[in-house]
Amino acid sequence: MNILIIGGGGREHALAWKIAQSPQLEKLFIAPGNAGTAKLGTNIPVKVDDFEGIKKLVLQEKINLVVVGPEAPLVAGIVDYFLTDPDLKYVPVIGPSKSGAKLEGSKDFAKMFMHKYKIPTATFSTFIDYSVDDGKAHLATLEPPYVLKADGLAAGKGVLIIDDLEEAQRQLEEMLHGKFGEASRKVVVEEFLRGIELSVFIITDGDGYVILPSAKDYKRIGEGDTGPNTGGMGAVSPVPFADEAFLKKVEDRVVKPTITGLKREGIRYRGFLYLGLMNRDGDPYVVEYNVRMGDPEGEVVLPRIKTDFVELLKAIAEGRLSDVKVEFDPRFVTTVILASGGYPGSYEKGKEITGLENAGVGMGAGKSVETGSAAKDTVDWVVFHSGTRAEGDKILTNGGRVLAVSGYGETMKEALKRSYELAEKIEFEGKYYRRDIGFDL
Repeated sequence: MNILIIGGGGREHALAWKIAQSPQLEKLFIAPGNAGTAKLGTNIPVKVDDFEGIKKLVLQEKINLVVVGPEAPLVAGIVDYFLTDPDLKYVPVIGPSKSGAKLEGSKDFAKMFMHKYKIPTATFSTFIDYSVDDGKAHLATLEPPYVLKADGLAAGKGVLIIDDLEEAQRQLEEMLHGKFGEASRKVVVEEFLRGIELSVFIITDGDGYVILPSAKDYKRIGEGDTGPNTGGMGAVSPVPFADEAFLKKVEDRVVKPTITGLKREGIRYRGFLYLGLMNRDGDPYVVEYNVRMGDPEGEVVLPRIKTDFVELLKAIAEGRLSDVKVEFDPRFVTTVILASGGYPGSYEKGKEITGLENAGVGMGAGKSVETGSAAKDTVDWVVFHSGTRAEGDKILTNGGRVLAVSGYGETMKEALKRSYELAEKIEFEGKYYRRDIGFDL
């Protein structure tokens, strides 16, 4: 098969790494990709929202399957674009339709969906610009901290958690008046859920589903979960407290009613579904839906899938996921993000990265390879590129989150030890990483 991955971050490198291990793969293309994906397939400089450019690439390279990494093209309707184009409609795309992508593209839609199908979540109210006074009055009836969520996509910046009432009221007004552009012209005000967060991922063909390993990511830039939010500074899988009993509750109370709701609404959904959950005294509550694999959670969940990943993707596309048996690696996987100095604020790009001879995929006593062929052996670590680019023989930083250093271990402690040992060996100017991933577990 010829497969195209849309995206260029750590999640897409992890997807490429898994796909490259399949004997069913003939050619792999990544648009736009990064310096890591270039070692697994062919990077094509096409932007994720350039649907015409993607069409040209699909037809030119005779692509048989498309995997969409980030949320933006899904929310913009790339699946519908393929389904309604006479030249593309026979090329399956892994991802939901535009109506399904509203689960991430509109917080208000997602909350209304959960309310309709009795999926446990925080109580909420939604406000628009002319109801700002009602929103301020509503905030005054709540206990702090106050949770404000921009309705639309806001590049990970659209959720504010504020302790002071007057500040929350001021921020609500600013959001409704365009602080996050069109994304915050509508704002969801939620009850604050206390508990421990985790993520559970499923893949579905719209009818059958497979629950993938649980994960927990760490969003804040500072140790002890302090400072501003980021795209994610590390992750752990599995989550120790997410035992069989808890995950059964997730399946019965969240997964099944979500799949049922999508079918009843007539929403086409074939792809990943991310459940951002809160464990509240042993019961799962949905914090948010995402309609794609997470990042950096993808860098700990995907390495634990032992089943031929291309076979899984084909089963999703062909509507026969229920017939596929999926195996997972029982070991822990942890990832530590190496970030550019200054992130998530301003930072410089173009810093040379050294020590990558220690990276790639690690096996046994430290043998290092660059491709997915290591899947046949016991893998101890793998480094995924996120914000990188190649310049001649050099690899340079090209983003805020630069690399995801993933380690395997029989215990979480052992996996973290591998991640941190390798993180120390990779260098670039301004390198920063949290040294407390998994501290609360």
